[in-house]
Amino acid sequence: MPRMSKSRKLEWSFFLNDRGRITFNALCRKCVHDCKQSFRAVVIECPHYRSKRAKTEHDVSLPRGPTDKPP
Repeated sequence: MPRMSKSRKLEWSFFLNDRGRITFNALCRKCVHDCKQSFRAVVIECPHYRSKRAKTEHDVSLPRGPTDKPP
């Protein structure tokens, strides 16, 4: 891998790990979108990330069983 120029290192300094390689957040690593975040940042909200445990607004409004009646 070619070395980075000084100006490119300064530009990417927030993303560089101790070995000098560009590293992204664990959530962003497998994401197909180009809104990658640094491994140093704590991801508070990502517009494209959706947890498997998250409930959609649509799921909450649907009746769950025979005793639940729609409003």
